[in-house]
Amino acid sequence: MNCRVVKDGARDPRSRAAGLVLGLVLDRVLGDPRRLHPVAGFGRIAGGLESSTYRDSKSAGVVHTATLVGGTIGLGVLAASFARRRGAVTDTAMTAAAAWVALGGTSLSRTGSQMARHLEAGDLDSARALLPSLCGRDPSVLDTDGLARASLESIAENTSDATVGVMFWGAVAGVPGILGYRAINTLDAMIGYRSTRYLRFGWFAARLDDVVNLIPARLTGISTVVAAPLVGGRSAESLRAWRHDASRHPSPNAGVAEATAAGALGISLGGRTEYAHGVEIRPRLGHGRAPAPSDLDRAATLSLIVQIGTTVVSAVLAVAIGQANIVGRSIR
Repeated sequence: MNCRVVKDGARDPRSRAAGLVLGLVLDRVLGDPRRLHPVAGFGRIAGGLESSTYRDSKSAGVVHTATLVGGTIGLGVLAASFARRRGAVTDTAMTAAAAWVALGGTSLSRTGSQMARHLEAGDLDSARALLPSLCGRDPSVLDTDGLARASLESIAENTSDATVGVMFWGAVAGVPGILGYRAINTLDAMIGYRSTRYLRFGWFAARLDDVVNLIPARLTGISTVVAAPLVGGRSAESLRAWRHDASRHPSPNAGVAEATAAGALGISLGGRTEYAHGVEIRPRLGHGRAPAPSDLDRAATLSLIVQIGTTVVSAVLAVAIGQANIVGRSIR
């Protein structure tokens, strides 16, 4: 019985792991899909549904979020089931395709490096036009230092959101986990703001995003601490920023990613943060100098190292979970 399970490509624990690694390779080589991006399509569907489901209440937000996330996970289950029936190669390819379209790490690091070029050249107009690709802040009120800080904070936070979370949930739950995670993360970006419109309607999406990112954010933090010396930083400073500063951030997860990155790069983040819905005063993270445009290249390199490291960890986790499932089925 156990032999048949191992030979069944659908249940080979290596298929999911190989798919995750291949997905990262595709993201590094190809970047985001240039046309018909599934995440953009999901966003359009979510926006269209919101016109019917929106009410200024938490219950309406729960229905809206559950419908979209549940539907996406359901599609993932169907896709994974089809792939398993077709064998190990298809199973690996399906996981890789799902990971590729859900990942955003390459675009993140490339945009960060492009931002560095604009700021170093003093081209604030181009830098301000590029900032919405990284975060939802108001670029018109930001100078060179503000644009550098906003970009660095976005690179740090989105390393966790755009890559580590995808890989972790891919390891745990395969294609449904990847697609479900990306749906939650996208909804948080769309309606998870503390604005007048979304304070109640987006509450559930924001809290759900907090829950699914609890482990990925800490995996990001650990990887950042370990990788600090590779970008000229100190692991001890990264760990110190995590221990002393992360909990002061309004997000239980972004605080970890941003604080450890600040410590690793020897800079400090936080301060006045302007969004379309209002101004927030963020606590200081890290104990170094203010970020400079040149730090963006280091942040992009740090992000790439963390992406690769956590993908390896996720692949190992996928194999371990698969082997545990095989043992469990053989015992039954």
